[in-house]
Amino acid sequence: MSVQISDWEVHFRALEKMYKSAPVNQFFLPELSIPQKGEAIVTIQIREDFFHAAGATHGAVYFKAADDAAFFAANSVVKDSFVLTSNFFLNLLRPIKSGTMTAKGRVVQNAANLIIAESFLFDDRGREIGRGNGSFAKTKLFLSKEMGYDPDLKRKA
Repeated sequence: MSVQISDWEVHFRALEKMYKSAPVNQFFLPELSIPQKGEAIVTIQIREDFFHAAGATHGAVYFKAADDAAFFAANSVVKDSFVLTSNFFLNLLRPIKSGTMTAKGRVVQNAANLIIAESFLFDDRGREIGRGNGSFAKTKLFLSKEMGYDPDLKRKA
């Protein structure tokens, strides 16, 4: 039996598919979920090949998770076009050496051409390990199948 899903749900699933298809994600192997409009969650399993010389996860991984969560929270409120990160600020609060890094992003403000979003990073114990915020510009670049965005999803119960 087929289940009807809302246009927003279709948009969220198409964004998740687009994220999974991005070449950079073949290295980091993150997972994205968009539970509702204006929110996104990114998880990354920590691996030793993410470590800096002192044996903990490099800040680049924090940035990737935090920016991606905020970015997809922002793009979840825009159905037709791709948003771009115009700036992103990150605070690293504590090291992570194993387990899963979880970034939770949410839209703070949605203006005519600019979206402000923030993200919070957590370890497996629920401790905050970082936080970020950024501005995301709405563009004239339409979401398309060529970039991995496929709104023609068929969902079954």
